[in-house]
Amino acid sequence: MTDGSIGDAGATGDADPTGIGLRDDLPIEQWYEAPARPKPIRDRWTKLARLRELGFEPYAYGWDSSHDLTAAREAWPGEGEGPTVRVAGRIESLRDMGKSAFLHLGDRNGRLQAYFKRQQLSERDAQLLDLLDLGDWIGVEGPLFETRTGEVTVRADRLTLLSKSLRPLPYGKVEVDETGERIVHSGFADTESRYRQRYADLAVNPEVREIFLVRARVIASLRRRLDESGFIEVETPILQPLYGGAFARPFTTHHNTLDRQLYLRIADELYLKRLIVGSLDRVYEIGKNFRNEGIDRTHNPEFTMLELYQAMADYETMMDLAESLVSETAKEIVGGNRIEWDGHTVDLSPPWERVTFFEAIERHAGFDARAADMTDLAERLQRAGRDDADSMNRTRLLDAVFSEWVEPELVDPTIIYDYPIEMSPLAKPKRGDPELAERFEVIVAGTELVNAFSELNDPLDQWKRFAEQARARAGGDAEAQGLDRDYVRALEYGLPPTGGLGLGIDRLVMLLTGKTTIREVILYPILREEEI
Repeated sequence: MTDGSIGDAGATGDADPTGIGLRDDLPIEQWYEAPARPKPIRDRWTKLARLRELGFEPYAYGWDSSHDLTAAREAWPGEGEGPTVRVAGRIESLRDMGKSAFLHLGDRNGRLQAYFKRQQLSERDAQLLDLLDLGDWIGVEGPLFETRTGEVTVRADRLTLLSKSLRPLPYGKVEVDETGERIVHSGFADTESRYRQRYADLAVNPEVREIFLVRARVIASLRRRLDESGFIEVETPILQPLYGGAFARPFTTHHNTLDRQLYLRIADELYLKRLIVGSLDRVYEIGKNFRNEGIDRTHNPEFTMLELYQAMADYETMMDLAESLVSETAKEIVGGNRIEWDGHTVDLSPPWERVTFFEAIERHAGFDARAADMTDLAERLQRAGRDDADSMNRTRLLDAVFSEWVEPELVDPTIIYDYPIEMSPLAKPKRGDPELAERFEVIVAGTELVNAFSELNDPLDQWKRFAEQARARAGGDAEAQGLDRDYVRALEYGLPPTGGLGLGIDRLVMLLTGKTTIREVILYPILREEEI
């Protein structure tokens, strides 16, 4: 190995009891200080040793800042010498000019220049300055002033090392445009490396940090709106004895003490509706779901959902709520309802267009899917390139037809409602047409964002649908739902009329940040195994 990991020690044989290069016959420092490390890393190790020789602590216990870097910059009064500040950050640039030095510190919110004049520093601080590298965390203290080029700067009279960086960050080229905005071209050549080393990605790419600051604000905005509307936030089990609430394969685990098989939840729907039975009439949860499925532009096996349930509501109530939640959150986060996404202008302003499931297929695919038999549906999909159409049941065929011809055409948010009943085992039958379900999805920019129902509250009907799903599972449909006897028992106590809604947090953040892949908005997406 040549990347400086622990495994670089190169030890073999019986002297290595761990099998990963750690040897009992060597000092612990030699386990870690591998000779095969690249020279830039070896040079930093040399500086680390020198720091310790001089009595510096290279990894501090804390630092008492008076301001973050943005607040410190804004504290300058506009002329003359400003107040003394204590700030900390990571060194993002460093210019040593002999008798003086300039560097830029960066933190979560911004950056600030620091100026060092060696003759004004103590001897120890001057020694420390000579041993700094890009990526080191330092604290500085001194008054603010403005340089001749108009940049607010702290004149560092005192310097403290907070953490020595032993591995150079992948900084690339840095440019400053005509407005003074700093543009960083990442040193990461491979996008997947950014996802694997998100810590380094965040450190060198301010625009990536901004994505996740936006994500935090989106979640806070949704949570605040629901709290103000009388919803209460709850937590339901992630480890479940039965999984349900969606069509998906679960991740399976085993509890040793109880000696029973458990599943990571694929949805929290059934547990949340149990709470409605218990007279918690408005509940929501923002949390992780896990589905053992493929990975693509809009799917990650671990993802974040908002699910909410409201007693005495139906799917029309949920339509209005979905419009309000998304459009008001967008206004708060991006300042309006018109956003640019993948070359399209998307208008999130309500009211959104509302089209039935079968009307949408007829409009975009040009045929009556409700009247079509399975052979007709399969042949159309085969002509579109779906080789697996022969193995699909009617539910899967209709879903594939919708995905193939309808979803890609929907740019502005569109409410698709009245799905076939067989596609919606947890939704109430449509009033006046029991072959349909009171269910809708919101499609934006070709992607499902919201799924919602008038929730099924008839225990006998629910038992029948669970039984149909169990037969489908026995017939080989690995994504069909199981038979949850306890949930039916809960319905027997009485679930009032209820509307439910699920909103994909990751996809909403994608939309509001203009990202076209879910990996860009998840801090740690699932990736192939890496050899380190």
